[in-house]
Amino acid sequence: MLIPKSERTKIYQYLFQEGVLVAKKDFEVEHEDIGTRNLYVIKSMQSLTSRGYVKTQFSWQYYYYTLTDEGLEYLREWLNVPEEIVPKTLLAPAQPERAQGRRFGQRRGNGEGYRRRERD
Repeated sequence: MLIPKSERTKIYQYLFQEGVLVAKKDFEVEHEDIGTRNLYVIKSMQSLTSRGYVKTQFSWQYYYYTLTDEGLEYLREWLNVPEEIVPKTLLAPAQPERAQGRRFGQRRGNGEGYRRRERD
């Protein structure tokens, strides 16, 4: 199938930015995230899958595409992107700061623990 180069470029840019792509198995609608025909998305991903650049998983009428390392290099060359830029799936998540509250097993109070009540 012949896909216009501008549409293929949009699809490849989105795939490179995200590292993953989801497409509904409906050839008549427009893809929500990319803004191109869903048929173009599915067929271009089918082409990349046959070359080993993308892994495909199909479940519940949706195609799930994951970019491989070879596909990353291919898209980097095709889009002319420097090596410092990587997809979101390969970025290390920022470590969230831990709350400074109570930990499991710690007692409340001023740190002295429980005190017995003094009897008369």
